[in-house]
Amino acid sequence: MSEKDFFEEQTPSSRIKASIVSEYFPSYTKIIVKANKPETIRYIDLFAGPGVYNDGNYSTPMLIAEKCRKDQFLKKNVQFIFNDKAYKAALEKNFNDVFPKGTFAIKPRFGDLVVGQDEKIRDWLMRPTHKAGKNPYPSLLFIDPFGYKGIETAVLAKFMENWGNEIFLFVNTKRIHPALENDKFDGLMKTLFPTTLDKVREDRRYKLNVSARLNLIIQCLGEEYEAILKSKIYYTAFKFQEEDSDATSHYILHLTKHHRGFDLVKQIYSDFANVGTIFDGRNTYTFDAKQLDEANKLFDERAINIDLLKEGIFTAFRGQEITALDLFDQHHKTNLNSRKHYSEALRSLAAEARLTARYVDSVNHNVSVLLSKACILKFS
Repeated sequence: MSEKDFFEEQTPSSRIKASIVSEYFPSYTKIIVKANKPETIRYIDLFAGPGVYNDGNYSTPMLIAEKCRKDQFLKKNVQFIFNDKAYKAALEKNFNDVFPKGTFAIKPRFGDLVVGQDEKIRDWLMRPTHKAGKNPYPSLLFIDPFGYKGIETAVLAKFMENWGNEIFLFVNTKRIHPALENDKFDGLMKTLFPTTLDKVREDRRYKLNVSARLNLIIQCLGEEYEAILKSKIYYTAFKFQEEDSDATSHYILHLTKHHRGFDLVKQIYSDFANVGTIFDGRNTYTFDAKQLDEANKLFDERAINIDLLKEGIFTAFRGQEITALDLFDQHHKTNLNSRKHYSEALRSLAAEARLTARYVDSVNHNVSVLLSKACILKFS
């Protein structure tokens, strides 16, 4: 599919991708505001598109704006920064038709620069935004190029240095995978993998299948940010299957420095995944449009994940007493399981009498375990 044809009709995968980002952003803002009191929270989309498909469906910019219009705090405190070389005029018109001047307290900005070539974007992304030790402009950046041009890992890592800044990155593994084998693309691949390109090329030779090689690409991208920033980065991928085959189409990769963002994105991913996958270090949350009309098979693999999580929790906390929320905060940082998985695993352990749970908030609860400070767990 050409870039020109992409916005003719919204595919199920495109709808899910836009929904993930638009569901994430409002909740992200609540985490940011609770942790700090920023002047403005920014949503930045560097490949924004026209905002509306030819079939009338909204893409990410319009979906996020619709969410923000319904929230008085977001209407007042969010600034939208959109850029698209080809669709700037169309997006501005479509946006203003639905959200006329004055809808948002902070005027949206629309640009038409070429990402990856224009120094203005590069310099702007790399500019420190801290004042007096705080970042008054925490930002969620969505970068969804048609391919991989414009993804400059060193620039994006610099953007993430600012407190609260996070990224959703579209990863087109269908294009990256063959480009790694072609010397003509050395420059672009070096931009994408500035410190791990040799590792990607060498290690992929020893991967037995395409799935493992694609996972290596995701892993090395995450490692790039950790190496450049010299700090812990939580990177979490959501996989999309091809709509006409069993192959992987692409990923959305979320990057954050804080485990609260990691917690949130797993909750969002869990809501939109429709394929059961076992979290074995290679598989991740997955959407397959071909299964939209089939019975949901997610719960077969979910049961396996819950069982694995139960045993991991019991081994880690055997003989201890701890609040359910503290347990979650300590344990979830090392795996892909969401809050729902932890609640289910802990309630199952309680049902098996491998832990006892009591509440200290004088409230009658309908479930044995809640991820709360008021829920005290004692493991046998």
